[in-house]
Amino acid sequence: VLPENFWDLTAKSLESWQADGRTWYRFAALPGLTFYVNEFVVSKDAEFLAQVQSVENGIVTLATLKDYMQPQNAVWGIHARNPEQSMALNLLMNPEIDFVTLLGQAGTGKTLLTLAAALTQTLDMRKFSEIIFTRATVSVGEDIGFLPGTEEEKMQPWMGALEDNLEVLNKSERGTSDWSRNAANDLIRSRIRVKSMSFMRGRTFLNKLVIIDEAQNLSPKQMKTLITRAGPGSKIVCLGNIAQIDTPYLTEGSSGLTYVVDRFRGWKHAGHMTLERGERSRLADFAAEAL
Repeated sequence: VLPENFWDLTAKSLESWQADGRTWYRFAALPGLTFYVNEFVVSKDAEFLAQVQSVENGIVTLATLKDYMQPQNAVWGIHARNPEQSMALNLLMNPEIDFVTLLGQAGTGKTLLTLAAALTQTLDMRKFSEIIFTRATVSVGEDIGFLPGTEEEKMQPWMGALEDNLEVLNKSERGTSDWSRNAANDLIRSRIRVKSMSFMRGRTFLNKLVIIDEAQNLSPKQMKTLITRAGPGSKIVCLGNIAQIDTPYLTEGSSGLTYVVDRFRGWKHAGHMTLERGERSRLADFAAEAL
């Protein structure tokens, strides 16, 4: 959050111009204010939202964001419900950003926003050939033993989050008749591959958008194995909630998700966003705070 007198402090060195539909600002770095590349800045009243584009030789460059809260900027029929979600969509839809980490408690919209952005870029924009969806298969309660079937069938019980969000996205799909909705559903499912993390070593993903769900349950070593799978034209999105680590071997400090957020800070092709406002329901919001 920018200090209230930010514009007064930068007035002497401030330059501003319009380019590619956005307003850009350049000013000399201020003492006591550290900016990182791809960090989001917001005014106290949330009227001004921008992203740090570069920090070089004491000069900071900002650019305003695309406002995904406006219905006309909806992504796959979904528009942001708060400024944080709009910032997250700016990261997810930016072709220059190869690695995105989204943190947030249950119901902040991490999976929904990521899937909406993934479907738009895969089916509408043809930027990616496929969406790969994977997650750490750590049970919340007791394990249910070996599961029969193919790799995708074995992963099915873990994919409730994917199914729930696809249902929401398919409802918001443009086609209204049952037939067109079913056709859209089949098309969507043909582009989403559910993969197990156990068989990732040695793979290379070309032009694919890889979504790693429940990433807080991965160790730094597992994270490295997954992220180094990215080939040309691929993008990796890690989703997680540090407060919901289900494995007894990791803590908030040693989780691979904490590790990558820290290590990628300041790299111009990576972005991180922590979503704080729950949008699922008043019950889920209260439960997340009170319990």
